[in-house]
Amino acid sequence: MAELIPHPFGALVTRMFTELETEKSIFDYPQKKFFIGQSGRDYSVKFHGKNSSSPLGPASGPQTQMAQNLVLSWLGGSRIMELKTVQILDELEIPRPCIDMQTVGYNVEWSQELRVEQSLHEYVKGAMLIEILLASGKLDLEENFGDVLYDMSVGYDLKGIQSDKVRRFIEGMLDASEVVEHYRKQIPEQYRQFRNLDFQTKLSDTLTLSTFHGCPPEEIEKIIDYLFREHGLNCIIKLNPTLLGKDQVRHLLNGIMGYADVHVPDEAFENDATWEQAQGFVERLGLTAKTLGLGFGVKFNNTLIVENHRNFFPDTEKVMYLSGTPLHVLGINLVKQFREIFGDQFPISFSAGIDKTNFADTVALGLTPITVCSDLLKVGGYSRSSAYYKELNSRMDNLGVSDIESYILKAYGNAEQALENIGLGVGNVSG
Repeated sequence: MAELIPHPFGALVTRMFTELETEKSIFDYPQKKFFIGQSGRDYSVKFHGKNSSSPLGPASGPQTQMAQNLVLSWLGGSRIMELKTVQILDELEIPRPCIDMQTVGYNVEWSQELRVEQSLHEYVKGAMLIEILLASGKLDLEENFGDVLYDMSVGYDLKGIQSDKVRRFIEGMLDASEVVEHYRKQIPEQYRQFRNLDFQTKLSDTLTLSTFHGCPPEEIEKIIDYLFREHGLNCIIKLNPTLLGKDQVRHLLNGIMGYADVHVPDEAFENDATWEQAQGFVERLGLTAKTLGLGFGVKFNNTLIVENHRNFFPDTEKVMYLSGTPLHVLGINLVKQFREIFGDQFPISFSAGIDKTNFADTVALGLTPITVCSDLLKVGGYSRSSAYYKELNSRMDNLGVSDIESYILKAYGNAEQALENIGLGVGNVSG
C-alpha cells in the first residue's frame, strides 16, 4: 500500500514562504486563486458558540489529513476544518485505487492512512502553519476573515473510542502544548521571529462522531454520552442517509434522479438506525448536553452504501460508498424532515454533494458548517471552493445584505414574516 509520509515541519515552513516569493503559490496552489475574503462582507458564523469567519470547510476525509491539506483548505476560503476521522485501527491495508471521482463519487477507503499519533501531529502542524502565515502579513487578508476552527472526528465504535490510543488523541487535541513546543523548535532560523507566536494549544473541544454503517443506535448514544461526560466535548452526530427509509431513498436516487444503475442493498437499511430510533437518541442526548452545558447537534450526512457495479475498484470490494451530487438531494430531504420535528432546537452540520451550484442555497438554510469532500477531489482541487463565494456574493448583492445572518433571513423572501413573528420590523434587517 502506498504510504503517506508526513513532511518535516521546518521544510513546510520554508517551502511555504519561498514558494510564495518565487512562484506566487503555496504548495502548488496559485496565489491568484486564493480566497482571502472580500471588503464589506462578513461571512462569519457561530459554531458551538465560537466564531468562524465562514461556514465553509473541508469535510472529514482524505483532503484533511495532512498539514498541507489544512493550509490549502484555508487558502481556498475554508474556515471550519473537519479533520480526518481517527480510529484505533491505524494499520489498515487500504485497497488501491480507493476513490473514484469519474462520475458522482465512490470510495472504498476506510480511515485511516496515518497512525493516530501522526494525525495529531499533522493537525497541530497545519494549525501552526496557518497561524504563521497569518502573522507574516504576506497575504492581503480581509480583517474579519482570519478566524478558523478545527473540528475533530473519531470512530467507529465505543470500544475503539475508549481505547488508550484514541483517548490520548482526544486529550492531545484538547491540550496540544507538548506538540506545539516540539514544532516551535523546528521553525527554521530564517523565520525565527515566528517562534515567539502564541500558538493555539487547545486545538479543538468539538467533535463530530463518525460511526460505521450499521452501528446500533444504542451504541451511538453510548458513544456520545461517553464523549460528553469523559471528555467534556461539544458533539455532532453524523447520521446516515438510510434514515429516509428504503422506499424514499430508492425513489429519490433511482426514480427522481434517474441513477438506474445504482443499487442500495437491503442490508444497508436493516442494519442502520431507523428515523424513530434516531429521533429518540437525539432528544435524550440533547437533554444530557443541556444538563452538562455542552453543545450538541446533528450532521447530514454520511455516505451511502451501494453495490459495487463498476470495474474501477478491486473485485474483492462488494460494496462501495456513494458521495457527491446524488447525496445532496438525500441530505437536503433529511434536513427538511429533521426540522419539521425539531425546528431550530439543534444545529445542523451539512456535508453532502456541496459544490458551487448549491453552496449559496445551503448557506441560506442556516446550516453550519457546510463542508465539502467530493468536489475538492476533482480537477482544480482546493481552488474550486473560491467559486462558491462568487455565487454567494452575487446572491448577497442582489438582496442588499453584507452578512450571513441577514442573508439567511432574506434569502427566501420570508424576512418580513419572520420579524413580525418576533415583534420586530423588517427595517431592522440591514446589510
